[in-house]
Amino acid sequence: MALLPLSANFDGDIAALLVAVDDQDTAEVVGRKIAAHVVGHRVPDRAAPIRVRHEGRVLPPGQPVGEAGVGPLDHVEAFFDES
Repeated sequence: MALLPLSANFDGDIAALLVAVDDQDTAEVVGRKIAAHVVGHRVPDRAAPIRVRHEGRVLPPGQPVGEAGVGPLDHVEAFFDES
């Protein structure tokens, strides 16, 4: 378990964020951590799961981000999956 600072944004938001996560946090947890700074503040909440994209690939919700190849200061994008 190691601290993993990430550059992040939430789809529809205007701000880039620096979010501290753990490398063993799942993509679902990382999405919630990003959303905590944005959803209900600058982006309206929706009844849809939150997903995380890294280098164009949507990460499986249960996969730890460290195992998915996400490294320190990599950029990730969180978004509502309304499919």
